[in-house]
Amino acid sequence: MVGTNSLEKTNVEERIRKNDVIDLRVYVEGRNNFLFLKRTFDIAISLFVLVFIFSWLFPILYILIKLESRGPVLFVQKRVGFLGRSFPCFKFRTMYMNAEANTKQATANDSRITRIGHFLRNSNLDEIPQFINVLAGHMSIVGPRPHMFKDCNNFSQVVDAYKFRNLMKPGITGLAQVKGFRGPARDFDSIFKRYQWDAFYIRNANFWLDLRIVHRTAVQTISFILSKFAVIEEIKTPAITAEWIEPKNVLN
Repeated sequence: MVGTNSLEKTNVEERIRKNDVIDLRVYVEGRNNFLFLKRTFDIAISLFVLVFIFSWLFPILYILIKLESRGPVLFVQKRVGFLGRSFPCFKFRTMYMNAEANTKQATANDSRITRIGHFLRNSNLDEIPQFINVLAGHMSIVGPRPHMFKDCNNFSQVVDAYKFRNLMKPGITGLAQVKGFRGPARDFDSIFKRYQWDAFYIRNANFWLDLRIVHRTAVQTISFILSKFAVIEEIKTPAITAEWIEPKNVLN
């Protein structure tokens, strides 16, 4: 049975590589219960976050962002979503208004990023408005991160079957992110390793794995925020080595 499932997953990816076609029916078969549970979890957590966190955090960040720079508080950008469809992705604005926001990736010491923007990006709090996207059905809490169209097209030229990522709704967080792959992807190594973790997640997606990714993300976020107000030991991200490809050990 294990060999058959593994072969089916490989066949799906091979069909995309050869034909550039995403066979949704093949992927969904056998995952109906998981996808239903995943969507139920997405709705419940999104409602909780929007009502009990976003409702009081938004006015605070509204003031801080407006005090430092002109422009809207929310940054809305077209991103690549489920099956390659376009959707408006919401974030708290972390940059000064600039003409390259939709085409140029941010860098570590990017002069376009505001002071509050650095904090929001490093703490992942700039992603909080994306719970609106989750509630609307554009995204999931866990999944491959959504790319700008320019980046998606560029990465597709570098990695075969890159559009395999689009079989799952994009996520606020993902396996690649909790493994330490955040920020700009500027070379083949960083692009390919992110794709490997995204592809691994899609092939092995299950509700228990989602819960572990959410837990790891929450720990990393809270750790960073507390580190700004107290001296605490930094939580290290485990090294990425070959043995971590085993599903049972992926987040141990």
